[in-house]
Amino acid sequence: MAAEKLRDLSQPIDVALLDATVAAFYGTGSKEERTAADQILRELQNNPEMWLQVVHVLQNSQNLNTKFFALQVLEGVIKYRWNALPVEQRDGMKNYISEVIVQLSSNEASFRRERLYVNKLNIILVQILKHEWPARWRSFIPDLVTAAKTSETICENCMAILKLLSEEVFDFSRGEMTQQKIKELKQSLNSEFQLIHELCLYVLSAASQRTELIRATLATLHAFLSWIPLGYIFESPLLETLLNFFPMAAYRNLTLQCLTEVAALQFGDFYNAQYVKMYNVFMVQLQTILPPGTNIPDAYAHGSSEEQAFIQNLALFLTSLFKSHIRILETTPENRAALLLGLEYLIGISYVDDTEVFKVCLDYWNSFVLELFEAHHNLDNPAAAASMMGLQIPLLPGMVDGLGSQLLQRRQLYAAPMSKLRMLMICRMAKPEEVLIVEDENGNIVRETMKDNDVLVQYKIMRETLIYLSHLDHEDTEQQMLKKLSKQLNGEDWSWNNLNTLCWAIGSISGSMVEEQENRFLVMVIRDLLNLCEITKGKDNKAVIASNIMYVVGQYPKFLRAHWKFLKTVVNKLFEFMHESHPGVQDMACDTFLKIVQKCKRKFVIVQVGENEPFVSELLIGLPATVGDLEPHQIHTFYEAVGHMIQAESDPQKRDEYLQRLMELPNQKWAEIIGQARQSVDFLKDQGVIRTVLNILQTNTSVACALGTYFLSQISLIFLDMLNVYRMYSELISNGIAEGGPFASKTSYVKLLRSVKRETLKLIETFLDKAEDQPQIGKQFVPPMMDPVLGDYARNLPDARESEVLSLFATIINKYKGVMTEDVPRIFEAIFECTLEMITKNFEDYPEHRLKFFSLLRAIATHCFPALIHLSSQQLKLVMDSIIWAFRHTERNIAETGLNLLLEMLKNFQASEFCNQFHRTYFLTMEQEIFAVLTDTFHKPGFKLHVLVLQHLFCLVDSGSLTEPLWDASTVPYPYPNNSMFVREYTIKLLGTSFPNMTTTEVTQFVNGLFESRNDLSMFKNNIRDFLVQSKEFSAQDNKDLYAEEAAAQRDRERQRMLTIPGLIAPNELQDEMVDS
Repeated sequence: MAAEKLRDLSQPIDVALLDATVAAFYGTGSKEERTAADQILRELQNNPEMWLQVVHVLQNSQNLNTKFFALQVLEGVIKYRWNALPVEQRDGMKNYISEVIVQLSSNEASFRRERLYVNKLNIILVQILKHEWPARWRSFIPDLVTAAKTSETICENCMAILKLLSEEVFDFSRGEMTQQKIKELKQSLNSEFQLIHELCLYVLSAASQRTELIRATLATLHAFLSWIPLGYIFESPLLETLLNFFPMAAYRNLTLQCLTEVAALQFGDFYNAQYVKMYNVFMVQLQTILPPGTNIPDAYAHGSSEEQAFIQNLALFLTSLFKSHIRILETTPENRAALLLGLEYLIGISYVDDTEVFKVCLDYWNSFVLELFEAHHNLDNPAAAASMMGLQIPLLPGMVDGLGSQLLQRRQLYAAPMSKLRMLMICRMAKPEEVLIVEDENGNIVRETMKDNDVLVQYKIMRETLIYLSHLDHEDTEQQMLKKLSKQLNGEDWSWNNLNTLCWAIGSISGSMVEEQENRFLVMVIRDLLNLCEITKGKDNKAVIASNIMYVVGQYPKFLRAHWKFLKTVVNKLFEFMHESHPGVQDMACDTFLKIVQKCKRKFVIVQVGENEPFVSELLIGLPATVGDLEPHQIHTFYEAVGHMIQAESDPQKRDEYLQRLMELPNQKWAEIIGQARQSVDFLKDQGVIRTVLNILQTNTSVACALGTYFLSQISLIFLDMLNVYRMYSELISNGIAEGGPFASKTSYVKLLRSVKRETLKLIETFLDKAEDQPQIGKQFVPPMMDPVLGDYARNLPDARESEVLSLFATIINKYKGVMTEDVPRIFEAIFECTLEMITKNFEDYPEHRLKFFSLLRAIATHCFPALIHLSSQQLKLVMDSIIWAFRHTERNIAETGLNLLLEMLKNFQASEFCNQFHRTYFLTMEQEIFAVLTDTFHKPGFKLHVLVLQHLFCLVDSGSLTEPLWDASTVPYPYPNNSMFVREYTIKLLGTSFPNMTTTEVTQFVNGLFESRNDLSMFKNNIRDFLVQSKEFSAQDNKDLYAEEAAAQRDRERQRMLTIPGLIAPNELQDEMVDS
């Protein structure tokens, strides 16, 4: 009954009843009451008439939640329907909201009591302003400033409104408003700023003693300082006023935030004198607040949250100022002294044990050291060096020397801080990814279980910074590292953390020194570390030292290649560590072994000076003993490493002999198992045997991965037996599932059998993928698999089908391309319909099959397109439907594969003789489907590809490839002059009906814009971005996906720059295979 009464909006709503409903929704009543209340409130919220009741509700309700509900309804109307309302309704609402705000904020008591409500009203007012101001509400800023001067509380609230307005226009506008509207609002704020500026100064210049008001004013200024015209900052008393507030504890943090905004401005040299003065006054004041020589990390650790915030803000201020204006502080001796003092403070703050504070400092150190390094690096190129120094003059001969001495002076000026900075980087070095051994919270040394991405990002920046520092002064870097290492040895400074950070730092500068210095340095480091390992007692200590030795040697492949004795010692040391039972040590030993072998593989297959045979031969003799204590997964890594050694042997006979010796153990076991199975098949059903079979296959896969084509002799040996085992296990699985129902597929026995099938497929796929492109290999391996693998897939129950079959055939088609065209119909028949049945019931089941299915389809479309043309029209429809199904997924990889596949299909069909009939059937469907995902916020990551498909379709219409009409003459009575007119009309109609909140003119303008910009991708893309904002499909959520492409291009440029500086890209990331003759 109550619900009916509320739903009737023809008369004023019953506020008491609405209060009771809202209370029931938030209340502690029964679940049923809450659900009923929720239902009613949703209906009201969706009722287009409800907003007319908002004023009535706000006037009569005493309940804050009810008022918030009413304002929520109003906010929806302002966002989506405001411009469609009659003028008097808009004005009425605008005036009502303004009056309530003034009334509530005009006296202290109501302002404090209704604070939450006023804040929400402020937000509503700013939402209205975004539509009304400046065009329809010219007097807004003057009215606001006049009101502010009538009372301190109104003034405080006006400050809050101005701050919101600044944030809405300058910080949160991207993706909320069109480019044109943002520009208009920015201009209005700029032109009206004088009144706001006067108001702020009026409050701060002692007109008020009220703390809250001054704080609100400082907060508003903080929001405005980054964009206001500069004269308001530097040609008014504003800076002095701010510096006067800085010593006062209550305003210190807010003032410091304002000063930081000013410090970060960049605009040429016009106000340099003001900056120098501001910095000097600031440093004098700072020394009374935080005397030089204070132990800042301690002060931070024991400080209140205000004091901690102060240290963080101080870091932000110093880094912002130095980033933009350090040059002007280098000019006179007094300024240089203040500058060096500031750098001292910053180094002190950098030792604070807080990630956020450290990030701020590290970010600055990285850019500062890079700038010093680049000037020094560019000395060979005087013009570049001059522009680095900020000199815009033509270079005369003889000036270069002057430049060089200027750079040297600059480097000398910073020599002391840079030396301290090296120490900081060494002491605080973050953990690299390769290190697997960490200290847990109880102080035990354990194997790392989770990678911490923040630490990895931090490591990357620190490593870069340390490399620049090392280039600036190799001697100092080396001295500091060796001195710290000797303190580890004599026990003066020994601790796990100190040794770790030091070794991580040593490993991270690999490649930055000249070769002979690096060799000398490393000989000392490795010798000391091996000594340390001998003299230190205790299992945990040994594990830490072991992990550091492994990390350091893994970082210097070039050194190991040049010094066989060291390389041999290191590898034998790794073999020792492979027997060490401490968690993590064996893993790291195997990983490091693999890493070193990949970079030095030639060294192991030639006879070295003083040896009788190549190392690989010696290794193969001792192999059973070496791997005796390793787990299966570690053995696989070990085998992969030896595979890399064998791959480096150029003599085919020796290579096959080594491979045979390497595979002796697994092959013996395999032969035994197959022999037993020939006598009794049941032998293969034993769980222990199944595990052994799995292990043998995994070992084979690891070696195949390293050897590629050269693995042929080994795989030929086991291939046919392997397919027989595959077929037999497949039957066991099917029988198990048929008897035990769907739950049987979850039993450990069935899972184990499936692992063997998967590993078989993976082994074949790895071999074919890594083998060189030799058609005879394809011809040898593909036909025997047709029935055991493909036929088996088709015959199986859905739950027993392996998704790896799909990826195996995708690999085969990508590898052998057009040669496979005649096999496509068989692949299609076995895989297509039965897989589609599995994946089109919903978007969740069989996630593995989904992605691999669409990848296979993409491989066929790319390399065997003729096979698709010969499909029947029903089959082609299935293909197209499955593509639509793919890009409707919210799972990003699947949607992307689907869109890429669609683009390839469209391009291929455009070039084929079936162009007209294909597009007549699918053009409009595709356009409609793409618009549907484009305007759905769940599909934002696909934006780049959606745009490309639409661009392709719009270009196609005008390209002349289509020679017949796209419309069906029997149903469309009006004959269009050409296809592009038809598509234009169709698109306008499609979008007009989908977005009733947009006017026909807006839609038409957008569609015409698309046709005009179809040949210019970036204009085309911006057009669509603006449309998404206008249609209100995309609002305040995160819009970075719409700009993802631009970000990727930036990353590529950065990589190119890094390649030019020695050491910046770690030796093991370089793909040059470091020729090791």
